Amino acid sequence: MTLLAEILVSVLIVAAGFFGLVGSYGLAKLPDLMTRLHAPTKASTLGIGGILIASMIWALMSGHGFSSHELLITLFIFLTAPITANFLAKSHLHRRIERRESLPAPEDGASWATFEAPEATHRDEPSSIAAARLRGEQE
Repeated sequence: MTLLAEILVSVLIVAAGFFGLVGSYGLAKLPDLMTRLHAPTKASTLGIGGILIASMIWALMSGHGFSSHELLITLFIFLTAPITANFLAKSHLHRRIERRESLPAPEDGASWATFEAPEATHRDEPSSIAAARLRGEQE
């Protein structure tokens, strides 16, 4: 294996370890679910991806051939982690609505995308009353 390939693999492993450490620390120490969700989906995904890419480069350069399994695992993680985080965030927002907790207003003045559905949050309320409660117009 050439010196350049060894340096590249070493840099990828160190960077992946750093991302994994930051993601783990964020998961343990950040205050609420929405901020805690960001750490493992971004940083740990990059950490796992870096390790897998370093392993593919090492296998290719050391004469063991190309590892398509590791490439597929990397692609699967990169595709599924953001989608999973999106579903977790949406379910968290909907649970807060059911408990009537207030949500922070979006910075640009728009409404939350998950709350634009016209159906009511309770079976006995018309959708206009439920939507007004979400906007804070009616108590």
